[in-house]
Amino acid sequence: MRKVRLADIAQAVGVSAVTVHNALNGQKGVSDQLREEIQRVADQMGYESLVKEKSVKEEGSDFQKIGVLIAEKYLGNHATYYWKIYQELALAATEKQCYTIVETLRTGGGAGAWEMPQMILQSSVQGIIIIGEIGKEQIRLIKETASIPVVLLDFYDREFAQDAVIADNFYGMYQMTELLFDRGLEEIGFVGSIHATNSIMDRYCGYMKSMMEHGKNIHPEWVIEDRDETGVVEFDLPKRLPKAFVCNCDLTAGMLVNKLGARGLKVPDDISVVGFDNFLYPGYADHGITTYEVNIKAMVKVAIKKLIKQFRSSGQGSSLEIISGHIVMKNSIRR
Repeated sequence: MRKVRLADIAQAVGVSAVTVHNALNGQKGVSDQLREEIQRVADQMGYESLVKEKSVKEEGSDFQKIGVLIAEKYLGNHATYYWKIYQELALAATEKQCYTIVETLRTGGGAGAWEMPQMILQSSVQGIIIIGEIGKEQIRLIKETASIPVVLLDFYDREFAQDAVIADNFYGMYQMTELLFDRGLEEIGFVGSIHATNSIMDRYCGYMKSMMEHGKNIHPEWVIEDRDETGVVEFDLPKRLPKAFVCNCDLTAGMLVNKLGARGLKVPDDISVVGFDNFLYPGYADHGITTYEVNIKAMVKVAIKKLIKQFRSSGQGSSLEIISGHIVMKNSIRR
């Protein structure tokens, strides 16, 4: 016999699955009359709630189900940077007596529309970790609908920063830019869509801090957008080029090296290039790009720790957690 879903109840009553979820879990926004009707139909259909109220008394008492959400724009046909984060997260979760259930945040038919994840509608997890930046309204609706702890990993929003874990994007990129100045390179450009994500914005600000400290102007034509609204990475180079570029990620840095090569320019002999993340996409040529390695292992452990703390306290986190990485020297800067 097929298990009754929230969507089945919603269709029978003529409301949305989110409304059914809220009604059956005592959430606001549903009238008493409608709540009673939804409960009556659910009972008639034999619906069994997946919610099991638990109080976490000890970290190792019971295995906790952690839902992991990743926006579909961050997942391609190959192992992406965000999929790497999930793999590390899944491994770290088992050490803390937790296991993970991953689901993709999918966009719907309309512009900007998206589908509420089934793990939330079915109340099948005790906490959620969102990997990769999504919109404020999406975060707010997920938190309101789920009514369980939510932690943001590798991005933050000011409203929800106390529940976030990020890399040290600002000082990491500041260090990468300083590295170029240390090699006598003073004409430096930036490749990255500054307003695409908070991470890229923070990395640009780190680059800008270094440029300002050295009294150097940031030439507009050397600040290059590298992706469109859907996250597809592609860009063109200006005619006049600087002596070096800092790139918001290694994927962009690798594409830059290829584009420079198409112009007959060699890295690092003609132009130096640095990246960020220290993540090489499968099948992508290794150009030996000097980069800043994000400490993914430490980030996922802190994210799980924050979630477990919320299991115990039933409240929000205490502060934004910023995890430092380190420079990885390779062969893309002139000696």
